[in-house]
Amino acid sequence: PDPGLPSPEPGWRVWPRQWPRWAPYATAVWGVVYAAVQTVWAATGTTVPWSPHVAYAPGVELALAVLALLAAGVCLATPWPLARRGRVTVAAVLAVAIPVFAMGMASLPAYVVTLAALSGVESATGFAHVLLNTVGLALLLLVGVSHRRRLRNRCPRCGAGHPGDGSGPLVHPPASVATRPTRIQVYLLMCGLLPWAVVKTIWTLGGDALSVTAEKWREENAGGSGAAKALASVGIDVTVLAALAGIFLLLGLMYPWGQVFPRWTPLLTGRRVPRLLPLLPAWLSAIGLSVYGVVLVIYAPLSAAGALPRIEPDGTFTSSAGITWMVLFGGLAFGGLGFALITAARSYATRTRPACANAATDAMPGK
Repeated sequence: PDPGLPSPEPGWRVWPRQWPRWAPYATAVWGVVYAAVQTVWAATGTTVPWSPHVAYAPGVELALAVLALLAAGVCLATPWPLARRGRVTVAAVLAVAIPVFAMGMASLPAYVVTLAALSGVESATGFAHVLLNTVGLALLLLVGVSHRRRLRNRCPRCGAGHPGDGSGPLVHPPASVATRPTRIQVYLLMCGLLPWAVVKTIWTLGGDALSVTAEKWREENAGGSGAAKALASVGIDVTVLAALAGIFLLLGLMYPWGQVFPRWTPLLTGRRVPRLLPLLPAWLSAIGLSVYGVVLVIYAPLSAAGALPRIEPDGTFTSSAGITWMVLFGGLAFGGLGFALITAARSYATRTRPACANAATDAMPGK
């Protein structure tokens, strides 16, 4: 190579920049794999749980397979100029596929918590199904964003209006704090965790609450992992610890140390935080938590009022009122954390959105 020219960048640095190019093809591969897995499960009668007590019917699995293939087909068409009918078809398929596959990965936070607690996975097929939906949802969102930007004659990668193919270096904005209204909204939503966390902590510390005795609580959790038992011995419930991790993520999304590694990260101090490092877990957790929380918050009062079947006490709870209150507290906690993550992640994504270097140069004064 000519010594006067700069050395070419390694592929591992260039490849992520070119995601608008490869995302449609990666989505097509995912669609074929997803359809094949769903078809095999339906043909063999494999149990794939949707909830602890409900499994996907073979007909539903085949419908999901068809939808995945349709999504794969329209994604392959997005990089090309499309007539009005083609644009409508792409928009319609993505409008259906994205919510469907988002619902399919809604239980991802629950699997993450059980794995973090070293409690194992209750259903291997259920976990595989959630992971397949998660990968598909992420790819479909990438394709949807780049397609929408192309339709607006914008750069499919950064969204700015500039010449070029959008494959060069990126310019990142300086670290910043979320706006005051955003911070207030997030803190208010975080308060939804308090009733649920207080009750869980009372049980873990040996107290009685909501018709559940400390003895019964210990019996029900006797089969937990060693890590969960060790945390419980010092009054920390593993799910409360997971919620604290969510709060840590929220703070990182709102303050500069979530964009530039702070001093208490010795080997990384001063380096830019990869944008997807906080955004990916935030978005993936927020979807499931917010949906689950809304369902519980709606169901609990309707059940108490008799509009829906009353929630019957199980082996831990001894009264219907106690378990109904806990369902409501859980809805406030999960929904509050989920919507707080959505709010903070939107702010973080806006504040940290990079621009292609040529777009930043064109925007300079005098250009």
